[in-house]
Amino acid sequence: MNEYHLATKTIDVSVGESVRIIRELQELSQNELAKLTGIPQSTLSAIEHDKINLGIERAKILAKALKCHPAVLVFPGWNVEIAA
Repeated sequence: MNEYHLATKTIDVSVGESVRIIRELQELSQNELAKLTGIPQSTLSAIEHDKINLGIERAKILAKALKCHPAVLVFPGWNVEIAA
């Protein structure tokens, strides 16, 4: 039987990077995401470059459009073992 080992974390991802990565996995441009969410493309760019905070309300809007839980966007590096 195969043995499984926990994956090790190799990089840290910022909030903005998590938004960009998930947007790209959904194959959406910033302009397309802006149309889906009503959030201006310039604001999305600033979020992805960590120039402005995502914020809870924008996280909820983006999460719905990106089909993920808001926590995935807000807490990309959260480790349950460390937090416990």
